[in-house]
Amino acid sequence: MKLSICTDVMGDLAFTDMLDKCVKLGVEGIEMTGGGWSKGPHFRADALLADKGKLKAALKEIEARGLEIAALNCSANPLDPGPMGARHAREMEDTIRLAGEIGVKTVVTMSGLPAAAPGDTVPNWLVYTKSWPDEMPERDRYQWEDCAIPFWEKMVSLAKEVGVEKYALENFSAMLVWNPETLFRLRDAVDPMIGMNLDPSHLIWMGADPIAAARALGPAIHHCHGKDTRIERGPADVNGLLELKEVTDVANRSWNYVAVGAGRDLQWWKEFFSVVRMVGYNGWVSLEMEDFTMSTEAGIQSSIDALQATISR
Repeated sequence: MKLSICTDVMGDLAFTDMLDKCVKLGVEGIEMTGGGWSKGPHFRADALLADKGKLKAALKEIEARGLEIAALNCSANPLDPGPMGARHAREMEDTIRLAGEIGVKTVVTMSGLPAAAPGDTVPNWLVYTKSWPDEMPERDRYQWEDCAIPFWEKMVSLAKEVGVEKYALENFSAMLVWNPETLFRLRDAVDPMIGMNLDPSHLIWMGADPIAAARALGPAIHHCHGKDTRIERGPADVNGLLELKEVTDVANRSWNYVAVGAGRDLQWWKEFFSVVRMVGYNGWVSLEMEDFTMSTEAGIQSSIDALQATISR
């Protein structure tokens, strides 16, 4: 395995300064974020596709520092029924085309979440039951059969056309694909090109065991994020794990995203990566840093130290 970093966390830096920092941090690759919800300015797919000179110059700067592009990331909701969904779908397609243009084989993204019925104007995450109330089975069918599956069939065709080999869908909340079971539901209906960006941090706060999830996923692991979550003693015991407070309200939340090692200890992370490697994944591990309990700089450095000590080389 090799260590990379999601570049969104350094969105305030100029492109070359960001690359220099990555070299200083000791990572081997970069997961370039651009499009969708990303605010990262460094690798916007639409701009680079429109200006091949700019693209060539950017790739030259990356190569000059001995870095590799681990994946292109477009975290988005292309199934949103409003204007945002149309924009996200377009930017996802741009990201796929850019990946094909530069020979990057993996695109990290999200499954999307549609409305629950035709004509609805907002996405609806159905996580209670498919059988009750009576309208739920049809809502579930509509989201998957009328929205998600046709969209991803088109995305798979586009990827094959341009030479992208893998989609890595992050197991993120408020998406149709948020755990191994839902990943396999989409993968089995569409194509094994669709796999998971295994992010243990989300599975932890959902109450799942990421190590067991890795075993269940096996070859469906297409990418891996190094990101930790801490279940907060006290608030979680009282209020459970469903949490709507702002991510910056760290003292009062039931759980927080934290630097790697500040949630699960390094022995746990060694086992996690050992099992991920054992079931067949030997690719990139990308640090995604979203710890609001400490400074960004401290969170990045402590996470890299933890990941360097635990990924399976």
